[in-house]
Amino acid sequence: MSTGRDVLHVLGKEYAPVVRCVVKKGTRFQVKKTALLEKEDSKSCYTRPVWPSKDTFILSLLGFSLRALNLWRFPYLWLHNGGWSFFLIYLVLLFVVGIPLLFLEMAVGQRMRQYSIFSWAVISPWFGGVGFSSLTVSFITAMYLNVVNAWILFYLGQSFLSFAPWRQCPLLKNVSSFDPECARTAPSMYFWYRVTLRASDRIEDRGPPSVTLLLPFLIAWCLVGIFMVNGIRTIAKVEYILIPLTTINVILIFVRSLLLPGAQSGLQYLTLMKVSYMYNIRSWVQAGVQVLCALGLGYGPAVVYSSYVDQPSNCLNDAFILAFINLGFSILVSPFIFSVLGFWATLITQNCAAKNSELLLKLVLEGKLPAEAFPPSNMQTLPASVFNSWLNKLSKRTKNMVLKYVTECHMEKQFMKVKEGPNFAFLAFIEAMSFVPGSAFWSILFFLLLLCLEMNCMIGLLQSILTPLQDTFAFCRNHAKLFIVFLFGLLFLCGIFFIEPAGVYYIVLLVDYCMVLPIIFIITFENVAVSWAYGSRRFLAELGTLWNRPIHPIYHWLWCYVCPAVLTGLFIAILSFQIMKNFTYVAWDSSTSRQVYRPYPSWVLFLMISIFLIITLPIPLYFVYRYTHCTLFKPRSLDGSLTSSRHKSEDQLTEASQASSEPAGPSVV
Repeated sequence: MSTGRDVLHVLGKEYAPVVRCVVKKGTRFQVKKTALLEKEDSKSCYTRPVWPSKDTFILSLLGFSLRALNLWRFPYLWLHNGGWSFFLIYLVLLFVVGIPLLFLEMAVGQRMRQYSIFSWAVISPWFGGVGFSSLTVSFITAMYLNVVNAWILFYLGQSFLSFAPWRQCPLLKNVSSFDPECARTAPSMYFWYRVTLRASDRIEDRGPPSVTLLLPFLIAWCLVGIFMVNGIRTIAKVEYILIPLTTINVILIFVRSLLLPGAQSGLQYLTLMKVSYMYNIRSWVQAGVQVLCALGLGYGPAVVYSSYVDQPSNCLNDAFILAFINLGFSILVSPFIFSVLGFWATLITQNCAAKNSELLLKLVLEGKLPAEAFPPSNMQTLPASVFNSWLNKLSKRTKNMVLKYVTECHMEKQFMKVKEGPNFAFLAFIEAMSFVPGSAFWSILFFLLLLCLEMNCMIGLLQSILTPLQDTFAFCRNHAKLFIVFLFGLLFLCGIFFIEPAGVYYIVLLVDYCMVLPIIFIITFENVAVSWAYGSRRFLAELGTLWNRPIHPIYHWLWCYVCPAVLTGLFIAILSFQIMKNFTYVAWDSSTSRQVYRPYPSWVLFLMISIFLIITLPIPLYFVYRYTHCTLFKPRSLDGSLTSSRHKSEDQLTEASQASSEPAGPSVV
């Protein structure tokens, strides 16, 4: 007796995308073709939903790509890679790699209208492992990414207090003095490491989860569950709220940041242009990684979201729209970031000059310094530049004596101290905003902005996990809400590890070292699957037929030659940089209340290699499996699927299922 698997085997990949279900009639299996919007019994047939409109699809995919990490990573790279030189490099890579690869993922999703695993298996049976790797990387990322939402929710809740706790050090119980650990550092840094994270001094130190983050972490998962409980139709409604709210917050904070004292000092970095960085390979590598991360390539949402779009749809135009909106968002956010950093650096250097002035006054009165070192009486109210100007006018002998006691107050050096990652959001910005009138209001707006961005990203990641599982297993579809509760509960339990005292160090390790190479690895094989295994000319020709318009052959050359070369170069360069780089991390030292660099323990290298293998092994294993089963490397054409296949009658499909037992093509299931 034949089975549903045999039916697909007989039909081959030519009809695989159109087969939605197999209905048993007596001893025969009849292939049943379903309309996109037809409502049928989920037990006998699965009708794939579609987006309510094209706008909701664009907004959902845009929401995933606009991650909070990109809020400060683009300005950070601009600052440390030559300014406009970095922007030109970014534009070049966006056009030759970013947009073509985004177009490729969206085209595969719309062409196949299947979940990510099955799509790549149909494009080329040898590349079915790409979908499994993409699913794995999304699962690992989802485990720790919602911890960021827990941080944001905790800070958001604290922002509603009458006096923000990061503005001043806490008093010791029954004592009028401040906590000595906080007194040695800035209150914002103490609140971040000791109150929020309860961070350990080393990555090896384990401990119970942070009590302050446990409830926000649970709330974060509940919010995501509410947003996704009814599938893409609920997601579409959520995006109509989150994206406009994000836009309004960005505009309000952008306008306010321009009015901050010292904003002009920060905005001058927007005019930075160092041509020498155009010849720096590290700048090209960092720009390339930023392009891939900003567009969200390799994780799967581009393929999954596109599979819910009714055909035909010009996804090439959609790719350009998404890429330009993403770039525009980065350009809009950069002045806001630089303005806040300029204000922050001005405050820090001014306070530094004031403390130096007090110290010098004390030393002169004690006779340890000559009278020439007596600072101006109004130094505490003057900008730090006045103190530096006064210091430079001293005689060489007196200046050398003064420099032994005071701290250097250099605004540019202070500005360049800002690091990527959470340091901007939870240290620099918070410290700066605490001195702004109405600081609570602006802090609430800022954390609402971060929450909207991260929630959008989480929705995209989780949908790229849910869709393959729901498309594959009927139980996950028929009991969708129960399955979502189970999956999110599992991810919540796994994520508790990252709110332990050393959890933040593991998150930084995953983001900086463990996830970049697997993502590039996945994208490379996605590219090869379409361009070389299936054939880029054939794929583009079929898309052109569906759209009733030809597609420029330049994408054939980009997919076949430029993108693989650039991705391979990025992979080799990043691997080389990681090998040569000092393998260290920024940790909290409770004895000195400072951030210090510590070397990673030796077992972390084994952990990195293990994560890389867990993510990427499905690709070579699938190769071996298909090779041992003598599966053809190049699949048959997909001309008979999708739009053109709608003209075939149900009787023709049924007749095909009863044909000779010799398969029309290799099995794809």
